[in-house]
Amino acid sequence: MTLDLDLLPDGGVPWLDASGPDAAIVLSTRIRLARNLQGHVFTPRAGDGQRDEILTMVVAASRATPRLEQAVVINVDQLARLERQLLHERHLISKELAGLEGPTGVRHGAALLTTGDVGVMINEEDHVRLQVLMSGFAPSRAYAELERVDRELGGYVPFAFHPEFGYLTSCPTNAGTGLRASVLIHLPGLVLTKEIAKVLQGLTQVGLTFRGLYGEGSEVVGNFFQLSNQTTLGKSEEELLDHLGKIVRQVITYELQAREVLQRNAPTVIADKVWRAYGLLRYARSLSFDETMNLLSGVRLGVGLNLIGDLSVYTLNKLLVFSQPAHVARRAERALTDPDLPAIRADFVRALLDDDAQRRPRNGPAAEA
Repeated sequence: MTLDLDLLPDGGVPWLDASGPDAAIVLSTRIRLARNLQGHVFTPRAGDGQRDEILTMVVAASRATPRLEQAVVINVDQLARLERQLLHERHLISKELAGLEGPTGVRHGAALLTTGDVGVMINEEDHVRLQVLMSGFAPSRAYAELERVDRELGGYVPFAFHPEFGYLTSCPTNAGTGLRASVLIHLPGLVLTKEIAKVLQGLTQVGLTFRGLYGEGSEVVGNFFQLSNQTTLGKSEEELLDHLGKIVRQVITYELQAREVLQRNAPTVIADKVWRAYGLLRYARSLSFDETMNLLSGVRLGVGLNLIGDLSVYTLNKLLVFSQPAHVARRAERALTDPDLPAIRADFVRALLDDDAQRRPRNGPAAEA
């Protein structure tokens, strides 16, 4: 089965438009709810037939709900590894649902329902993982959308719930609300001022955790961090979201203060870093993924400090997503191991930046100098 990307509304990444609040620093907000169907064996212990039954029930229920009736159904277990990785790179499915790790590969019955900014992973660690992914820092708006989906779907397929422990999940750390709220945030100022370790340590002390670009188990690259709540039991959804909101707003303030320090104390050093990064992206003939992310971080900082004039955050978001390994390989119809991918990536980056420069009122770096 070949993945038809044209079937994905907005390509599955509507948050690229950078239209949300504080989108220059917070790329996206994701809210996820873990749910299991009442009276059914949880996914890790379920057989193929039982997972097929879960898939059939959830898809049928979705067709009766206003928010999911037009959702695209993607049978993840029928996709090649490259296309499963591509969905993971777009943050539409988890690494576990994509079967990218472990000896067993993709799980039978793994599927995705997607429509706009709403997605439903089926037969992941839990029967259902509902999620909303929105541009910028928008936890309340994202949860309001997801709560509607949860309510509509739960009206047709009752979820496993205990009066004392809340929603029951495969992993005890997800029990209770089953809610995981996270933001993908860019923090180069805190990294360059060497304040990041103190801030991240503070997060763990107040019940938040941090991960890399791809969430749990991934390395931080390009100064992009995922910040999320650690616990779901013992607090309401509103309390969890309010706590995350307060902490993330404080982190945004710290980042802006760090950028002011850099501009005040080392303006030439920062300007040089920004323009070197931009120059390498504009003219390099070979770029690894990690190098691209680090250079994008420098350019993104330059846009935030108004050192680079009219380069759009939308273009930077596109570069971040479409420069990832599976995206580059699929576009070029190459294998993930093809040694030419760094050169193909550099060609794509140059072309996208050239196109952005041609749309500006003034033409690129020379006009800004």
